[in-house]
Order: sequence, then structure tokens, then C-alpha cells
Amino acid sequence: MTNHTGFVKNNVNTFAAAYRFVDLLVIHLSLMLALVIYGLEFSNDYLLLSLTANITFAIAAESNALYRSWRSGFFKQLIFYTFVSWGVAVTAMLLLMFFSKTSETYSRVAIALWIGMGGLALISWRTLFGIFLTHMRKKGHNTRSVAIIGMSEAGIRLAHEINYRKETGYRVEAFYDDRGQDRLDNTFADKLVGDVESGVRAARANQYDTIFIAMPMKAEARIRDILFRLGDTTADVQLIPNFFMFSMMQTTMSHVGNIQTLSVYNNPMSGGAAALKRFEDIVLSSIILSLIALPMLAIAIGIKLTSKGPVIFKQDRYGLNGKRIKMWKFRSMTVTENSDVVTQATKGDARITRFGAFLRRTSLDELPQFINVLKGDMSVIGPRPHAVAHNEEYRKMVDFYMLRHKVKPGITGWAQVNGWRGETETLDKMKKRIEYDLDYIRHWSLWMDFKILILTLFKGFVNKNAY
Repeated sequence: MTNHTGFVKNNVNTFAAAYRFVDLLVIHLSLMLALVIYGLEFSNDYLLLSLTANITFAIAAESNALYRSWRSGFFKQLIFYTFVSWGVAVTAMLLLMFFSKTSETYSRVAIALWIGMGGLALISWRTLFGIFLTHMRKKGHNTRSVAIIGMSEAGIRLAHEINYRKETGYRVEAFYDDRGQDRLDNTFADKLVGDVESGVRAARANQYDTIFIAMPMKAEARIRDILFRLGDTTADVQLIPNFFMFSMMQTTMSHVGNIQTLSVYNNPMSGGAAALKRFEDIVLSSIILSLIALPMLAIAIGIKLTSKGPVIFKQDRYGLNGKRIKMWKFRSMTVTENSDVVTQATKGDARITRFGAFLRRTSLDELPQFINVLKGDMSVIGPRPHAVAHNEEYRKMVDFYMLRHKVKPGITGWAQVNGWRGETETLDKMKKRIEYDLDYIRHWSLWMDFKILILTLFKGFVNKNAY
């Protein structure tokens, strides 16, 4: 369909309506099967539950982009967000029974069967269909031809990604670039078939399903001309941004009145995402605090018996948007430094008590921070907070250092599970930590939080760099 008012067609998954219908059918049939297994009849009461679950699942699925093209994103994330969306639907259904005081109307066994079978069915059909699609695409079926205009670094990275991930169903047919072969990377020399003008003509002749424009942003006028001329093609047209701002933070389109702007250094956890992140923090911190209450009591007694001073050490840290918070820790030193000059703990530091060394090595000194999370000062997962004195020192030496404070600090984070925790005795180590912190902010999702949480459980507590 020709787009007369704009330059680029939306990349819409044409099968999304069918996916939605399958989900609604699976949820409803799972309920009916649960009732049959338990020997109950389908009634209007159960119909109300089915409608509630279907509506809330649909809303949650849309919020989690569950119906985006299967060619984009990772399949394991698709499964994870299916589970999350079903969890939202189940929660809404249980709340309806609770607040309407009708829970006694329903069979608990049948509802439990439905919850289990519904979740399993939603995940199973996606898994089986995903396996089928991957198999078909690796065989060369259900694929889409791709042309890349601009043999830039971004274009070459895209071609490598397409070749590596056969399950996307894309196949790179051609590159187009105005520069001579001697000025280009030779990796895909066999795919370079002409200049940009010939690429536009080929696209308008419907030779390709998808066109990626990977030209540098300084070529604004050239890109605008190409987009305008591709506006009447049947191909999907996608622009690959490759200037430095897109690699730094979460970048979104915004506007002031009728003037469109590009928001570069914004917080990805705003609006609905912020509410979701806060819900995650409340649930996780509440569960964890209930599990660690007795161990925390034992640690408090151990601190009192082995050294003089308070059990809890509260130190100033920068929180969300650089506002100061009091971060709680079990005291592990003979001193409680919270001044403008704070010396980092080093190996064999005389200030660390014997019991404190054990607490720091195993990260048990961090446990009181779950109270910070419950209060709303911190998140379970986010960039680790540094002492205020260290912030003021490193913000002068590390580019984009303060952007890590665009989100709440966390108890564990992407840098920590990748080995960048403990003492940062060199500037390069701090730069590496900040690199991972910004990468987390740029790519934040519930799936990423889940991955960090799992990695923390397996390798994030005990570390040779923590002392």
C-alpha cells in the first residue's frame, strides 16, 4: 500500500491477529478442559473468569510487545513475556474472585488446573510454532529478501547478525553504496551490486522485501531523498541509526507542541515501565526479606559479639536523578566513614573486621538494602551505588558517568554479574563498570532483570574482588 503522507511504511506483523486469536482460544479451551477433567459444567461464572483472563492477557501481551514480528527479538524473551502476561491475567482473575467475594463459587482444583494448563499451553504452542518457523527458515522457506543501502559499519554489523541468526528468516541479497570498492570493507564485497541510485531503482521495482538504510546521519539530505523515493514501494523500509547518541542511552522520539524532538538521555523506566519496575521491586524485596529475616538477625548478633559499634551502617549515596539517599549495610569495618573523602576497601584492609571480611566476601553485608528497596530508594537490580565522594571523583574522569543515575541504584546489576564488582583500583576498571551500567539502562527489560537475578544466584554473591 502506498504511503502518500509519509516516507516509510510500518513494519507490521501481518499474522499478529491470528496469534491473538490463538491465544484467546487456548485460554478458553484450557478452562473448558480443566472443568471436564474435574467433572464440572461450564457456567456463566466461569465465562466471566474466562473473559477477565482473556482481556487482561491481551492487554499485558500488548504492553510486552508479545505480538511483534517473530523475526525480531529473541525467542526465549517471547516465552518469558508470555509467562509474565499469563501471570498478570491470573492475578486479575484471582483479584476479581477476592473483591467480588465469589471465590466459593468456583472449584479451587479446577482453577488451579486451568492456571497450570493455560500457562503450559500458551508457552507450548509458541515453542512448537517457533521450532517449526526456525526449521522452515533454515531450509530457505518463509524468508524475506534484504537489501542494505550503505556499506557502513552499522550495515555490515546488520548483515553479520542476519547471517548468524537464520531463524529471523532474512537473507541479505545485496549492498548498495556510492563509494568505490577501495574505500569499503571487503567482508561482503560479493554482495556489493551497485550504487545507491541503482538500489533505489531495484527497491521500486519490488526486487526486495525489506530495505535497510545504513548511511551515516550526517548524510541527512541524502537519506531524506532516499526515504521519499522509497515511499511508494511495497517493501518494508527500516532506518538503522548509527550516530553516537543511539549507543549511549535509551533514545526515543518526543515532541514539544508541534516540534518533534529526539530524547537522548532519558529514563527508560517511566510511565507504565516505572510502575512495572516498582511492582517487581516490591514483590521481590518482600519475598526475600521474609526469607532472610532470621539470617539477618544472626548476622546482627555476630556483629555485636565481634566488634564495637552499630549493627547497621548508613552511608550517603546518589539515588534516582542524583538525589541523595541513605544506603543501609551491615557494618563490616571498625569505622563508619561518610565524609567527603571515603577510602575504598582494599585487599587486607586493616579497617575490616574478621567477621566483616566474611560478610563482604559473601555479599551478606548488602542484605539490609532490601529495606531500601521496599522504601523505594533502590531497586533489586540496577547500577550499584558508589559513595558520594567517589561519584564526585569519577564523574570528572569517566565520560557519561552520571547517566547511571537516570535509574534507581540496585543491589545487584549487569556489571556485577559480569565480574566488575569490588575494588576499582584502576580507572579502566571503573570505565568498564560504567560501560555495563549504561548498557543495562539502554537495554532494560523485565527479561534482562530476570537474567541478572538468575546470574546473581549462581555467581554474583561470592567474588574474589570483594573485600
